Amino acid sequence: MLQSLDTLGAGFQLASHDLDLRGAGNLVGEEQSGHIKEVGYELYQQMLEEAVASLKTGDDSLTDDQWSPTITVGTPVMIPDHYVPDLQLRLDLYRRLADLDEPGEIDGFGAEMIDRFGPLPEEVEHLLKIVMIKAFCRRANVEKVDAGPKGVVIAFRGGTFSNPAALVRYIGEQGVLAKIRPDHKVVLSRDWPTPEQRLKGTAAVLVKLVRMVDEGKPKAA
Repeated sequence: MLQSLDTLGAGFQLASHDLDLRGAGNLVGEEQSGHIKEVGYELYQQMLEEAVASLKTGDDSLTDDQWSPTITVGTPVMIPDHYVPDLQLRLDLYRRLADLDEPGEIDGFGAEMIDRFGPLPEEVEHLLKIVMIKAFCRRANVEKVDAGPKGVVIAFRGGTFSNPAALVRYIGEQGVLAKIRPDHKVVLSRDWPTPEQRLKGTAAVLVKLVRMVDEGKPKAA
């Protein structure tokens, strides 16, 4: 199979085969998860570029504006070829999405897609929600989100959160439905059997974390 992957898009095909072979992992396990179908091409491409740059420089650290969170929700998130048939156009759309950080920008992108290509397929709706969650993650210093039918595991970049007192208070309010693991990851137990519930629930949790960050910032004089 590897010998046949010498055309444009070969990396995408290889990653898709990889996901098919290894599966998408689970909520609390340590199995490696395929990225490209879970987080979309734009994040996969950015992660790949960062890895290559690190290998070239010998520096595995990322500046504050370079790092990108990993988000797994257990559903395909992509722009299907039946929706946007032209490959180069799809790649351009992915690149544009990778630069969006504001909810208004992401909503505007979705409206543009509807105007140009028609009603959004489910995969694209999920993709836009993932991009939104990704933006919240960066604001809350969340490095990885792994959501499944039974809840979500959240890992902070560097194991730190800027308003730990608010986080501890929030965990306490959740009772038995939340805990902080010894590795500093936050585990929230939820009943999210469908991808839509996982996306909506994960977004709500991240919004809460962003508010905690904002509350912990020093007040302007």
